[in-house]
Order: sequence, then C-alpha cells, then structure tokens
Amino acid sequence: MSGLFISFEGIDGVGKSTQADLLETWLSDKGKTVVRTLEPGGTDVGVEIRKILLHHKGDLAPRAEAALFAADRAHHVASKIRPALERGEIVITDRYFDSSVAYQGAGRDLSRTEVRDLSLWAVGGLLPQLTVLLDLPAEEARSRRNNSGTEPDRLEREKIEFFETVRSAYLDLAKVEPERFLVVDASVSVEEMQAQIRARVSGLI
Repeated sequence: MSGLFISFEGIDGVGKSTQADLLETWLSDKGKTVVRTLEPGGTDVGVEIRKILLHHKGDLAPRAEAALFAADRAHHVASKIRPALERGEIVITDRYFDSSVAYQGAGRDLSRTEVRDLSLWAVGGLLPQLTVLLDLPAEEARSRRNNSGTEPDRLEREKIEFFETVRSAYLDLAKVEPERFLVVDASVSVEEMQAQIRARVSGLI
C-alpha cells in the first residue's frame, strides 16, 4: 500500500478540523491527492450511524456505542480509506480508532484492550503512519466548545471529568507508541501547531 494515512485525535474542542483542513490545503498545493474524511460519518452508511451516536435521544449502552463506532469504522476503511491508500493517495481523517480506545475504553469504563482489539479487527489491522494528537486541558477545550456557537452533541454534553479521563487516555496511548504519535500543544497559535505538523509530515511525503 503506497499511500499515506494520517489521523487527527484529541478531545472535543482542540481544533482538529482546523488543523486537518490546513494540512489538506498545504499538501494539495504540493500537488498531492488528498482524501479528507472523518469518523463517525465518513460514508453514506456512516452518516446514518453518526446520527445514532451523536444525536440519539436517551441512553445508549456503552458496549452498543463501541460496537456502532466499530461498524462505522469497518465500512469507512473498506469503502473509502483503504482504496484511497491503494491508489497512492494521502488520507487525512478527523478521528480514527484511538478515539474509541480513549472515549469508550477509558471514558465509558470499558476495557481499553477489548475496545482496541475490536477496532483493530474492524479495520483489518490498518494503522495510520502518523497520528496527530492535539492536547489541551479539558476545561480549556470546553470553553472553546461553548464559544463555538454550535449546539453540543450527545458526547460533547458529557461532564468535565469524562473529558479529563479521555485526555489522560490519549496521552497514555501516545507514550506507548511515540513513533506513530505527534503530540501537539493545542494552547499555542494555529500557525505554530500547523508548523509542527507540517515539519513531521514533510518527512513522510
């Protein structure tokens, strides 16, 4: 597989979409073919799953939530990500399986190992060459979300303790796989963050 697979991770409100957009533009300007996507909802099937995951009224059992994310991811990889990589393209996704390990494995008190194994099974073992983790204290991220002017979804309405747990889980993942992760301090300027990301990506293209 000759393409390049990059994922962006972090708790809600850290600026993943902004940084992914900037990176996409930079790579496109260099003549690269870039496929920009997201999870959940990167496919037609995923859009339907996203509605359940983020906008369902009422409780959703933690294991059901994890399984729905895995189902979305399995179809996403099979129908969009893997074909693009096989064409030699660059795939940039806003969230991938590390989100499930952090949000469902840690945030929902499920087994991180079980959630990771489920996610890896769903994607046939496909890992990004680079995972950019934008790191920010949970309180600051919540303040940014509150100032965004958008209605919070089901996950964004979780308590601050939930996001502190998720953030900690992300940092643990980065420590275990430092060769895959780039941890970026999301409290610095948008330009500084992007400069760090481009510096790392330059060594991969």
